Amino acid sequence: MAGYIPPHFIDELLTRVDIVDVIDGRVALRKAGREYAACCPFHNEKTPSFTVSREKQFYHCFGCGVHGSAIGFLMEYEHMDFAEAVEELAGAVGLEVPYEAGSAAPSTDRGNQDLYEVLGKATDYYRQQLRQHPQAQQAQDYLKGRGLSGEIAAEFELGFAPPGWDNLTAALDVKTECLLATGMLIRKDGGGHYDRFRERIMFPIRDRRGRVIGFGGRVMGGEDDAQGGANVTGARKAGATGPKYLNSPETPVFHKGSELYGLYQARKAVRKLERLLVVEGYMDVVSLAQFGVRNVVATLGTATTTEHLQRLFRVVPQVVFCFDGDRAGREAAWRALENALSVLSEGRQIRFMFLPDGEDPDSLVHKEGQAGFEQRLENASPFSRYFFEALSGRVDLGSIDGRAQLVELARPLLKKLPQGVLRHMMATQLAEVARLDAAALADLTGVPRPGAGLKRPAPAAGTSPVRRAIRLLLQRPQLVEGLTELDTLRGLELPGVPLLQAMIDLLRTSPHLSCGAILEHWRGQDEGRHLARLAQLPVDVPDDGLAVEFSDVMAHIASLYDEQALDRLLAKSRLGDLSDEEKYQLKQSLATRGGSSA
Repeated sequence: MAGYIPPHFIDELLTRVDIVDVIDGRVALRKAGREYAACCPFHNEKTPSFTVSREKQFYHCFGCGVHGSAIGFLMEYEHMDFAEAVEELAGAVGLEVPYEAGSAAPSTDRGNQDLYEVLGKATDYYRQQLRQHPQAQQAQDYLKGRGLSGEIAAEFELGFAPPGWDNLTAALDVKTECLLATGMLIRKDGGGHYDRFRERIMFPIRDRRGRVIGFGGRVMGGEDDAQGGANVTGARKAGATGPKYLNSPETPVFHKGSELYGLYQARKAVRKLERLLVVEGYMDVVSLAQFGVRNVVATLGTATTTEHLQRLFRVVPQVVFCFDGDRAGREAAWRALENALSVLSEGRQIRFMFLPDGEDPDSLVHKEGQAGFEQRLENASPFSRYFFEALSGRVDLGSIDGRAQLVELARPLLKKLPQGVLRHMMATQLAEVARLDAAALADLTGVPRPGAGLKRPAPAAGTSPVRRAIRLLLQRPQLVEGLTELDTLRGLELPGVPLLQAMIDLLRTSPHLSCGAILEHWRGQDEGRHLARLAQLPVDVPDDGLAVEFSDVMAHIASLYDEQALDRLLAKSRLGDLSDEEKYQLKQSLATRGGSSA
């Protein structure tokens, strides 16, 4: 287990966390007997084989084999490292992670720590320039002209990159190599370097842990700025040339195809997010926040990717895309829809909000206020409506040829949807719109008929008593409280005995541990993988019979020790090396075996 976080804290954390709540907030679970089930989020499947046990605090997919505790799920699903997953769970239950003094940071962070520190210093520098630089008045006037208060600018840590080519190297006491690695400097072809960001409003981009990972720089003004008035006009004349938004390049800590501006602030501002609005510009995010619309994020100069959507759906069940109502906006909306198809499992929704001509989110919220803007959010088109409206607009539904064309357009798209209720209902609606028999359409679209349930592994035949004891303890760790002496177990020579002994020693100290917490003690080790396989198997014993079954199994293990001890004495007697005490033990053992045989 990771040494820099005390093991006892991991135990306490997994005792407080409920794995069902952790996973259900990201993957919609349904009750399936004593467990919960869903289609696996880690591979495509037709029937649900992903199960979550509240009793064991353990998840497992019988299809692809993924499994683990709540920590393991976050590492796999959210692509977190161990420390990030622990921090996430600890924050959810109000615990502070007690890192051991003098211990090393996680390996994934060690190599990037200098980059995070440099980006943090650059954030402070740009904020200071917005307040103190001789030319900062232009930037201040621009932000005021956009209707931003000092409080909202401070919350989003807006800054100002002043004119000049070497401001950062002169102002920051950091290595030039680090500035280059973060993308804050650009190498010159002939040698040397210069600042990437100049004469721009600076927007720090933070990751889910709140670390600055990059920047977006916006020119002060532009022909599309509708709200600025005279102040914006003055700033525009002096503003930098180039693209309206300039982003940090790809770096070891910044990947714009998966990060979202404003997500960190939205999660801080709204305790329980139910949906997130995706807009195009950083200024839209900040302006909407100024008006109290806090559930807003922006992509970082790219179209919305599948990675973006996966990240969004890990936070909320509903995502609303905001686009211009013109042709370009609708084309962008359709690209977003296509990218969303593969992640639209049950419990996830996407909607589309199209703006009036000539408006952007910033200008619209200034005109209509928070209430008017949020009403438009409520009226956004659901995925299914937009899907069929967009496709129907390309064909003539009044003709057979047109309806056949509709089916051909829809069929490859529907096949991208995960198997499940949504895909089935979309196919049903397509059949209605195309006036086609639903059974015939099912053959065309590949939508399965309702059927098979969870796939379960067959219990292993001939399970050894040691494996059986381990499985029983994984099912109910508290069974260890009924054990007395373990000398026979310590002396037994059978596969799995050292692991069983280690489990018993652990549980005698901490009998409250769940199956998931037990596995965390052997994370990354062969024993952990072995335990995970055993945890997946049913024990086929009623709850009220577990204690008796465990007692019988341990008695069987004790008898195996007696048999091994007798075999050792017999082997030694053939060599004539028995002591008087050993001769007595051999005689007693043979008498006991004879009595048992009789």
